[in-house]
Amino acid sequence: MGAGARHRGCRFPGVTSTDAATSARPPRHWEADVLLRDGGTAHIRPIRPEDAELLVEFYSRVSDVSKYYRFFSPMPNLSERDVARFTQVDYVKRVAMIMLIAGEMIAVGRYDSIEPGRAEVAFLVEDKHQGRGIGQLLLEHLAQAGRERGVERFVAEVLPDNQAMIHTFKDAGYQVKSAYDEGVMELEFRIDPTDTAIGVMEQREHRAESASIERFFQPRSVAVIGASRRQDTIGRALVRNLVTGDFTGRVYVVNPSADAVSGMPAYKSVGDIPDDVDVAIVAVPADAVQDVVLDCAAKGVHGLVVISSGFAETGEEGRVRQRKLVGLSRSYGLRLIGPNALGVINTDPEVSLNASLSTLMPPRGRAGFFCQSGALGSAILEKVNNRGLGLSTFVSAGNRADVSGNDLLQYWLDDDATEVVLLYLESIGNPRKFSRITRRVSRKKPIIAVRSGRSTQGVPMGHAVRKIAAPSQAVDAMFRQSGVIQVDTLEEMFDVAQLLAHQPLPRGRRVAVVGNSDALGLLAADAATSVGLVVNKQVALGAEAGAEDFEDALDAAIDDPEVDAVAAIYIPPLNVSGEDVANVLAAVGEQSDKPIVSTFLGAEGVPELLRVPDVAGSSAGRGSVPSYPAVEAAVRALARVVEYAMWLRTPDKASADDELVDRQAARRLVNELLMKNPDGLDLGLAEQQQLLGAYGITLWETLTVQNLDEALRAGEDLGWDVVLKATADHLRHRPDLAHVWRNIDNREEMADAWATLSELITEPETAGFVVQKNAAPGVPVGISSMEDPLFGPVLSFGIGGPLTELLGDRSYRIPPLAEHDAQDMVREIKASPILFGYRGSEIVDVTEIEGLVRRVAQIQHDLPEVRALDLPLILAGAHGASVLGAAIRIEPVLDARSDWFVRRLSTPPGDTLPD
Repeated sequence: MGAGARHRGCRFPGVTSTDAATSARPPRHWEADVLLRDGGTAHIRPIRPEDAELLVEFYSRVSDVSKYYRFFSPMPNLSERDVARFTQVDYVKRVAMIMLIAGEMIAVGRYDSIEPGRAEVAFLVEDKHQGRGIGQLLLEHLAQAGRERGVERFVAEVLPDNQAMIHTFKDAGYQVKSAYDEGVMELEFRIDPTDTAIGVMEQREHRAESASIERFFQPRSVAVIGASRRQDTIGRALVRNLVTGDFTGRVYVVNPSADAVSGMPAYKSVGDIPDDVDVAIVAVPADAVQDVVLDCAAKGVHGLVVISSGFAETGEEGRVRQRKLVGLSRSYGLRLIGPNALGVINTDPEVSLNASLSTLMPPRGRAGFFCQSGALGSAILEKVNNRGLGLSTFVSAGNRADVSGNDLLQYWLDDDATEVVLLYLESIGNPRKFSRITRRVSRKKPIIAVRSGRSTQGVPMGHAVRKIAAPSQAVDAMFRQSGVIQVDTLEEMFDVAQLLAHQPLPRGRRVAVVGNSDALGLLAADAATSVGLVVNKQVALGAEAGAEDFEDALDAAIDDPEVDAVAAIYIPPLNVSGEDVANVLAAVGEQSDKPIVSTFLGAEGVPELLRVPDVAGSSAGRGSVPSYPAVEAAVRALARVVEYAMWLRTPDKASADDELVDRQAARRLVNELLMKNPDGLDLGLAEQQQLLGAYGITLWETLTVQNLDEALRAGEDLGWDVVLKATADHLRHRPDLAHVWRNIDNREEMADAWATLSELITEPETAGFVVQKNAAPGVPVGISSMEDPLFGPVLSFGIGGPLTELLGDRSYRIPPLAEHDAQDMVREIKASPILFGYRGSEIVDVTEIEGLVRRVAQIQHDLPEVRALDLPLILAGAHGASVLGAAIRIEPVLDARSDWFVRRLSTPPGDTLPD
């Protein structure tokens, strides 16, 4: 596969006889590990002059047909001049990217500028690697490099019968224009990261990451490397669990010093195994794992599950060892679960894979579970079994050096066997990507998550993550915004999971409580009200109520159009089993289209008596009624599910103020300023007004004054009716000091204001006095945004003033915003009644405030160079809002959001990518 060019009668468009910029260096973030369409990995980086030998070897393996498609003429070999021109580029007007696997070049793509803003793009992919999505990946990375270098359009020439390359361009999500000239197709398209192009990229990312995980869950053969004859060893346990778990594929054991393990023949190395090996489970000492990687790569193994410890969890030496392990694995096309992992489980009877250290194979169920801690993973599997919940698949990823929860989410999105996703997160390596994926998954399947370290922001040893500058409230907001059901404990996770796995979603908050205990009924009603549910039907059946009484009451509650869910309470009299009532509950639960939770005999989980047979083979079928040992747990789980159901019914419509936005003008301004100030700068008033104005935000004129004469001139220039105020932080945030003098209409009043404020304020020369036009009265509010180095854009809103800061009364969201997000932000702060006529005050123009919130979010989303943006004082009145001040800091983008517009695998901080 290749796309080439014939412009100006030259095979190398844009190349002159001299190339003066061969000593230039490309940005570090242009280098990345990437995932191919089939789930294999590769490495992409800019070409270097020393790659000449790699290029020649690569070219020798490419077929004559692919060479012809690339150059439009027979070109069996590259001359020394050709090689020099291809490998020596300036990384500005001429950029080339190569892709490598196991140190061999398998593809090259390049663009060459032919005029300002316009460049010609071409590719060449080794034949045996064609069909793996390499062309699309190279195009993504070249387009992003081009955007950073001011390129706006790509052009390409393709022979008409080179359909693969034509589809590469047309399927990229860009608007491609085509024409014919002398039998050659000429394609041209803008490379803006449009919503369509980003959507196409995300779909390809989803398919590739899902395919890479499927290799672990659907192996036809597994090799245990490090299996031992001793009973108490990890390797021996892994073999035993695979065999006793009835794995339907082939199991091989590798031990260089044994002839047999557990009655199975042992091979000296994985390379000695006569058949293919899909997955290798590695349980050898940490310093031997890298040799195992090389053996597995040579054998053609698809994935590694590294049980071995001794990596990042042990300290700096282990972190170095772990970085090398990940780099080596990816460079050879392998994905890695672990190290320090518990393992992988798939309960599908057609696979029945227990490639883990857990002796317990969980029952077949509807939930997929991802966790990180191996020790905790064992406890989780026991809890699942005791509750009768069941799992579809399970991964305990240990240090999650490569495969993470994001990868599992991509797989579970399309996995028909998984209806509920459970996550125990000790850290989040890529919150931006997590937010993007969970927004999509939650629309199809509920996600329940426990996040440890919420208060302390602690990260376990072995988890290399960049520091999040955003407050913990922003992380919580991201979970809510994405539809993730965040719970506080593992117990609550299972409480919610068993309800979602077996019962339908509620339509609303209205609950009926039916039970034979008045005391527990009242307790349930109080608990439900405290968590936001509405109890509008309460049926007390009495202690002697039997199965028939329960059936009538439950049927009536379910048939009541004013009821959305039912809480059933049954505490039996002495010496009564309750089996008849259980049969009623199970029968009603199977037929009901409304969820039922129960406190039945104080049992936990899905008791055998309340289970509905499942034709799919799960431990408990759809309609089974979950039981909780306490009514508080039952209604708390129901409340979590209600919130998720409400989120699902909220339209996921993107907010839009496009008629007010001039993105090109804003982008042009930022680029021009950073060209003059490469280290970044704080914008002045005129620049602030220009940037905000591009997004429809009017910033009031502010005149800085150093003395009374300047204040008088400022008042005259503004036509009086002005204010004099101090803007220094130590004054603005002091509620005990008056730092503003309003309604100044002439020189005498200005002189009086200046004298009074100067006398009141200690060291008035540091007060930062300004003069502004008097604004209409209103409620002070503030909107801020920032670019977190790990999180990306973060937005916050609150009522202005120091009390808001002291109480932490701010709402947060992660752009891009949906239409309802701005409305929710304004209403969810505790002080929001002030905006809506509190104690008879005037209702402010909330619509205008919501519009400002959306537009600030759009600025931060569009421009990662905006490091921080603060509108600290917005006066919100009944008929509009006045933006009285701003502070904006812009800085060059180094690695920020490098995965937004190109597919790349995450690299932990401090890691070095392989050559």
